[in-house]
Amino acid sequence: MINVLFAATAERWTDYEAPLRAAFAARDLAVDLRTEFAPEEVDYIVYAPNSPLQDFTPYTRCKAVLNLWAGVEAIVGNETLTQPLARMVDHGLSRGMVEWVTGHALRHHLHIDHFLAHQDGDWDGARMIPPLAEERPVTMLGLGELGSACAQALAGLGFPVTGWSRSQKDIPGITCLSGDAGLDEALSTAQILILLLPLTPETTDLLDARRLAQLPRGAVVINPGRGPMIVDQDLVAALDSGQLRHATLDVFRTEPLPAEHPFWSHPKVTVCPHIASETRPRTAAEVVAENVSRGEAGEPLKFLVDRARGY
Repeated sequence: MINVLFAATAERWTDYEAPLRAAFAARDLAVDLRTEFAPEEVDYIVYAPNSPLQDFTPYTRCKAVLNLWAGVEAIVGNETLTQPLARMVDHGLSRGMVEWVTGHALRHHLHIDHFLAHQDGDWDGARMIPPLAEERPVTMLGLGELGSACAQALAGLGFPVTGWSRSQKDIPGITCLSGDAGLDEALSTAQILILLLPLTPETTDLLDARRLAQLPRGAVVINPGRGPMIVDQDLVAALDSGQLRHATLDVFRTEPLPAEHPFWSHPKVTVCPHIASETRPRTAAEVVAENVSRGEAGEPLKFLVDRARGY
């Protein structure tokens, strides 16, 4: 019997119990799935970083911690965590992110907000012809699983897409850049800038006043990645000056975003409550079950976190 501890909130247990049991059964895995075990009896931990479980030291038999979130910055620095850690990358998460990113990119590309603001009977005042996608350069900061999927989807719609990552990538149809000089080049053409980098010491405060000034005037920033990558006050200043046309933000330094935060009332900011790509229980359960199956077969786990890089 394989003992799997579900270490997350009660609400997530309600959502995940049935899909996990079904996914384990589909792989013929004899799993005892519970929310409580004696630590020394646990083989795998299905984990959300907001779980009360923060000390992994007693879990001496545990073969892996399987994160339910794509982001691992809230757990990767835990010094008690010596077990292998796998992040969540699943079909539902990827598709959800692609749909959210392309939807908001098209919203700004087509100036949908302009037409919504001109429903007053003034035909000439409402008239605006957007450029074709091929005339609207897009830059994707981050070319991991999610960033690559979104970049390719946008390229498929006809946008010229430049992607930047810390290490050089090669993705068909995408201009891939890396390094400091590559970042400068990627920002210089970005009429729409999308942030999907992992949060590391190097990416924290990445988009500050200096880098915002490198964007073409009137650019749009879309951030479904990590809130601390943007310096909030510098973003507001760039919006107020007209350097940026709009910012659509799904992630923030503090979540939930405080009601008094200036983003809520700013006319050029769209606030979304961290919903760009929620993990779907059915598809996430299939990823968890696959990794348990791999672990039991002695095979490498999928989406293992590189502790040295933090993701």
